[in-house]
Amino acid sequence: MESDSTQIDPIDRRILARLQRDASIQNQQLASEVGLSPSPCHRRVRALEDAGVIRGYVALLDGPAIGAGFLAYVEVRLERQAVEFSERFEKAVLARAEILECVRVTGDYDYLLKVATRDIEAFHRFLIDVLTRIKGIANTRTSIALNRVKETTALPIG
Repeated sequence: MESDSTQIDPIDRRILARLQRDASIQNQQLASEVGLSPSPCHRRVRALEDAGVIRGYVALLDGPAIGAGFLAYVEVRLERQAVEFSERFEKAVLARAEILECVRVTGDYDYLLKVATRDIEAFHRFLIDVLTRIKGIANTRTSIALNRVKETTALPIG
């Protein structure tokens, strides 16, 4: 099975949708909900994992409960559009647990970061002591999340 969405049939889509809601579901229950017996359901899940459609399983944590409830989005512009600048920046980003996501974007900035810290003071220290010290950053612009209107990791399954 390829990770091309055209190779995923309606049963696979039901499996994926259900696993996105709760990946801790037991195979017996999953099979029942998608209309399969347990063995074929298990084989399909394994095939989706082997194909890379299912990349892994995680526990979603409550940020405030673990001291990481402050959320900010940071736009980063590099000094130059050169490979060494991007590689240096990306290597530094990969080493920081506070950075939940880093995407290369089009527009006025080169990267968008999603950063979680304990509070605004911890974020300020991260910004001053870590982010702005990465060689090659021209400037940053931060937007602070006031509240989360929608937060999901579930992808739309066509």
